[in-house]
Amino acid sequence: MPQFRVGVQLHPQHTTYAAFADAVRRAEDLGVDTIWNWDHFYPLYGEKDGPHFEGWTLLTAMATLTSRAEVGCLVTCNSYRNANLLADMARTVDHISSGRLILGIGAGWFERDYDEYGYEFGTGPSRLKDLGASLPVIVERWGKLNPPPTRKIPIMIGGGGEKVTLKLTARYADQWNSFGPPEKWGHKNQVLTDWCNQLGRNPAEIERTVCPNANELDDLDAYVKAGATHFILGMGAPWDMEPLKKLVAWRDAQG
Repeated sequence: MPQFRVGVQLHPQHTTYAAFADAVRRAEDLGVDTIWNWDHFYPLYGEKDGPHFEGWTLLTAMATLTSRAEVGCLVTCNSYRNANLLADMARTVDHISSGRLILGIGAGWFERDYDEYGYEFGTGPSRLKDLGASLPVIVERWGKLNPPPTRKIPIMIGGGGEKVTLKLTARYADQWNSFGPPEKWGHKNQVLTDWCNQLGRNPAEIERTVCPNANELDDLDAYVKAGATHFILGMGAPWDMEPLKKLVAWRDAQG
């Protein structure tokens, strides 16, 4: 694995499918390592009832639109799907992508998604409990599926809860994602390392990813110093690829 990796999260809102597909192709052509969407049912900003596409159906298309970059949801809401079904969905997209799927997953947080689609929102602790119950089921189901996944599907857990989320990350994840600023991200990163040490997990086995703001791209040193090795830039339509070009150029300059 290279010293640093870069990716993009293309927000599947306020756009057409054709425009989204074009953005996916352009991102891969620029040389990113990973391309992500998100797992919501309504826009997270802008016109609240504006155009929006479902994440996992779109993820299947992303797998067919690309040939090199890894793809995933940043991140799947655990609450929306039965854990065994989600494992099967992930295995299927793994095959469609020829082994390029990353299973991004988290506890969920956007209450409107739950209310409008008939899911029980519950509480933060109850959603985290459900996530903890689902993760071993997903892993177990992968061992039963025929055909099996093409590889050990990497699990990315998104979130920064120090008592539960980061402990689950230390136990199950291959990647971890959270947000800045660098001081906050660095603190969470250290907590994750501490949990790894307590659970007997090698901290180096977990790739540390961060979603920097576009205005932070001129100075990523603080995140690097804090331990980040995978930088994922979020963007919405209409997609201005210039910041992404800058991020790719930064990666390439690191050697």
